[in-house]
This record gives sequence, structure tokens and C-alpha cells, in this order.
Amino acid sequence: MYRKYYEMTHSPFARDIPPESLYESRAMTETLGRLAYTADRQLFAVVTSESGCGKSTLIRKFAASLSKDDYIMLYLSDSKLTPRWFYKGMLDQLGIESKFYRGDAKRQLQKEIEAIRGIQGKKVVCVLDEAHLLEKETIEEFRFLLNYRFDSMSPLALILVGQSELWDEKLRLKRYTAVRQRIDINCVLPKLDRSETDQYIRSHMKYAGCEQEIFTVSAVDEIFRSSAGIPRVINRICDKALMYGSQQQHRLIDDHAITYVTEHEMLGGEG
Repeated sequence: MYRKYYEMTHSPFARDIPPESLYESRAMTETLGRLAYTADRQLFAVVTSESGCGKSTLIRKFAASLSKDDYIMLYLSDSKLTPRWFYKGMLDQLGIESKFYRGDAKRQLQKEIEAIRGIQGKKVVCVLDEAHLLEKETIEEFRFLLNYRFDSMSPLALILVGQSELWDEKLRLKRYTAVRQRIDINCVLPKLDRSETDQYIRSHMKYAGCEQEIFTVSAVDEIFRSSAGIPRVINRICDKALMYGSQQQHRLIDDHAITYVTEHEMLGGEG
């Protein structure tokens, strides 16, 4: 509805924005560089952030950056992932029927990865999303998966992505010391600051093909205050503000419009 009113060619705060058009903060650029290093060197990395701070965006941009000639990326996201289903999920994505027992499936996976490296000349990267929901048994299994050829090499790059509690409430505990010692890279995605919030909004409006300035400086101030710099919340506030502005036929959206939207159309200001 508001796209026509503001003369946009795309919805600026939709979920399906192409990876190359997604805003990239300095922290995300640094994290992408570290993940590229993880993929190349076949390391074990952990990425955490608060909910809504851009983990999904990071994964999409990272996946798009991997050359299909050099890498095979496997992506799993399952809060009930047991070790057996972890191996089955990866083998399924490789087009291999998994054996029933966990040990057999692990050896199957290692053999297949060896073939991929030796015959295809490619490296395998496994991204495990929502990792903060994993149970103790699955987390501990990573230690055995990565203990390969007497610990002389890693069969694949493993990247755990999850909310802050993955590190704060799980990996930092004494019971996970053996797993934690194997982590090569630990990345934390922070919230956006005021300047980055402004850049984020401008980037998305540019993607939408909007040539005019719609959000005033005071509006951005209020968006930053209300969202606390969390991209997912920024998206919701801006989307609702554009809808409200078009309904009220306002060519500019100021702080009063943002306040109205956050007080009347947002559940708890963030929902």
C-alpha cells in the first residue's frame, strides 16, 4: 500500500531482500571475514547475538559469499537435533542415505567428506543455526566429530549460530570445557549504534528505490531509542511507520509518528 504512495519499487523492510542488498555493519563485515577464514581453514566457530540482531542476515550473506566451485555448505536448524539426527541431516543434504547407528553415520559422513575433498576438491562448511537450543549430548558430539585423524585435521568447518545464551549459559560452563577448547573463533554481533541505525534505514530505503528523504532526523532518533538498535525491531517500526504515514498522507515521517506507532501498533514496543 505505502509503496505506491512513496514511489517505491520494492518493500524496504521485507524479509526477502537479496543478500547483496542487505545492510552490512562494520561488525558484520568483520564477522563475515572471520567466517570466510573459518571456511577456508576448516575451523570451528561460534557466532552469538541477542535475538533480532542479524544472525539470519549474516548467514544469508555468508552463504552467498561462498564459491560453489570451492565449497559445499550444509545448513541445519533443529532445536531437537540429537547426534544421530545431526549426522542424518548432513548426509541427507549430501544425498546419502544415513545408516541407523550414530557411530556408523559419523563414519559415513567422514568418508563422504574425504571423497568430496579428494575427488571434487571442495571443502564442506556446516552451519548449525539456533544452536542455543541444543542439548548437552549434541554439543559434546562436536568434540568427537572434530577429533579426526588423531586431531591432526578437521574434516569440515563447523559454525554454531545462536542467541547469547549459547555462550553465556552453555559453552562457558565447566561441563563444556573440552568443547570450548576446540573453538577457534568466537564472534558476537552487537546491536547497531545511532549512526548505524541511520545507515541501516537509508540502505533499505535505497534498495526500495526511494529517492526522497522520508524519515526525519528526529524520527531516526526515536527509532533508535525504541528499537535499542535491534535490526528486526527497526524493520517493524519502519514498516508500520510507512503504513501509518501513507494512510495519513504524510510525505515526511517525524518522531511523533514513530511514537504513535510504537505506542499503538507494537506489542510491548518490540513484539
